[in-house]
Amino acid sequence: MKKIAALFLACLLLTAGMTVSAEETAPKSHILVVYFSATGTTRGVAEKLAEGLSADLYEIVPAEPYTDADLNYNNSRSRTSIEMDDPACRPAIAGELPDLAAYDTVLIGYPIWWGDAPRILSTFAESVDLTDKTLAVFFTSGSSGLGSSMRHLEQQSGAGTWLEGKRFTNRTTVEELVNWAKSLGIEP
Repeated sequence: MKKIAALFLACLLLTAGMTVSAEETAPKSHILVVYFSATGTTRGVAEKLAEGLSADLYEIVPAEPYTDADLNYNNSRSRTSIEMDDPACRPAIAGELPDLAAYDTVLIGYPIWWGDAPRILSTFAESVDLTDKTLAVFFTSGSSGLGSSMRHLEQQSGAGTWLEGKRFTNRTTVEELVNWAKSLGIEP
């Protein structure tokens, strides 16, 4: 009877080990690339950056997806216009936020909307613990600069060491992105 119980327990332990292993749940990198992309441009840059740095990737997905009408910057009644006119606006993020405990570096990407980060980035910055993290932003825009977006995110997070951000386009290469990260002292 003891042999059967021991065999049963061994099988139970093996099965438990097979369903959830540390390797499957542990981050693959010490760098996390976080991004929000409304049209796909920032997504492309984020994917290249994550590839070049062998970093993990997390997409900030709005609980209520943006439609083309929402993104009509020429309409003062569009969702993005209304959100950006309200500094207290915090659009909800779908799903769970990433566990940042295993990462020492977080690179945050977003499009520039009216000289600032979309308000959903404020939701992110205020919802995660960036204590002791090295942070840098990368942003996409046809012509706009960083504006006050990084300063606002730094204030909203209240934590971390923030490094200089930079604008990229959909034509930016993996090599250019890696060189930017390395210029900040971020190595894969």
